[in-house]
Parts: sequence; structure tokens; C-alpha cells
Amino acid sequence: MSGVLVVTGSSRGIGAACAILGAAQGFKVCVNYLNSPDRAEQVVAEITKAGGTAIAVGGDMGREADITALFKVVDDQLGPLTALINNAGITGTVSRLEDMAADDMAEVFRLNMIGPFLCAKEAVRRMSTKHGGKGGVIVNISSAAARLGGANQYLHYAASKGGLETFTHGLGLEVAGEGIRVAGVQPGVIDTEIHARMGMPERVAELGGASPLGRAGTSEEMAQTALWLISDAASYITATTIQASGGR
Repeated sequence: MSGVLVVTGSSRGIGAACAILGAAQGFKVCVNYLNSPDRAEQVVAEITKAGGTAIAVGGDMGREADITALFKVVDDQLGPLTALINNAGITGTVSRLEDMAADDMAEVFRLNMIGPFLCAKEAVRRMSTKHGGKGGVIVNISSAAARLGGANQYLHYAASKGGLETFTHGLGLEVAGEGIRVAGVQPGVIDTEIHARMGMPERVAELGGASPLGRAGTSEEMAQTALWLISDAASYITATTIQASGGR
């Protein structure tokens, strides 16, 4: 494969794995970060050391001005967009609904829902044959929480990911005739830093070990799924989300 790939929230975890694998498969990659420029530059360095092409671009992927600016940088420095992986997201504060702050709810939906809408909007403007583009693929990173509900921990996060999957389906139908496929990946418990950042460092060991496969998944496994969806091997897949949750 070749072309230009934007991965939001790709300074660590699943996003970083997607960026690195995408570059290994021939994409020029935009590595997006918000608060971790050093981590993003490490991802870029790993890609360039292996002979790939990548740039690090900062920006809040829940803020329209930052999103517009990022895609302009990609236009200018990497070329026509081929694929977008909407990975940036947050869990919000762990709590039951009655203790949940409205500001926390709003922040989760801003980044997990509004952000992918705005990023996909920019991607469609560039990829759609209706606008003179050559087509492309959008992959949205969801979560098994969309099915499981997030009760007693993060209802807002689960609901935002459920909404993201509805968006994946609807947008896939909307642009199917314009050369764009839209699909999603629904990870289960993945061994990344997100669990520690939400104050539950033991979560990977506890839930991963209880899964049907007996372990947590890896960022690299999720990246393999996302990049497969982008590839021609998945050319008849759109408007759907693939469960990659180890049977959970």
C-alpha cells in the first residue's frame, strides 16, 4: 500500500502502533499528539529510522480549528490524503452517573464523538470523488464498552463509543458511492497506558486474564486490524465495526 495516512492520537498505544505499521506498509504518516510532543517525535524517529516518512503535528482533535490546521499541514507536507484513523479519545473520570460532572461528560463527547465527525468531514472533502478526490478509507477506533455499557465506571465513554459506531455505519452509507469506505475497530481490553491514566492500573491483568482468550490484546494486534481494513483485502467492507475483543 501507499499514500498518506493520518492517525489521530498517535503518540502512544494503539495510535502509535497504527502509525508505525502504516509506515511499514508504505504510507506517509501524520503522527498527531496533544500533550506529548516528545512521544510523537519518538514515533516519527522510529518510522524514519526504518526508512519511512512521517511528521508529528500537534493539535486537539476535538477542536475544529486544530483539526483544520492539521489537515492543511498534511496537504502541504505529505500530499493527498488516502486514509484516516480516528483514534484520539479519552475515558473521562471513572464514576457512577449520579457522581458524574457535566463538564466531564461534555469533554468525553467532544473528543470521542465531535472530533471524529470533524476529522472525517475534512477527510471526505479531500477523498470524495464528488469533490474531485480519488477515494480512501476512514477507520474509527471504538471500544467493546459500546456493547458492554460501562456501568459503574464510564457510562459517558461507553455511550460516546456507541455513538461512534452509529456514525461509522451512517457515514459509510453516505459516502459509499463516492469512493470512500468507512469501518470501525472495537478493541476489548488492550495492554496500553490508558488504564493507568484512568486510575485502574490493575484492569489489564484482571479483565484480560478473564477473557475467553485468557489475555489482554496488544496495540499491534489492533493496528493489524485497522490497517487490514484500510487495505484492498477489505475492499468490500464498509459501514460496519469489527469486534477485536478476544471474544469478550
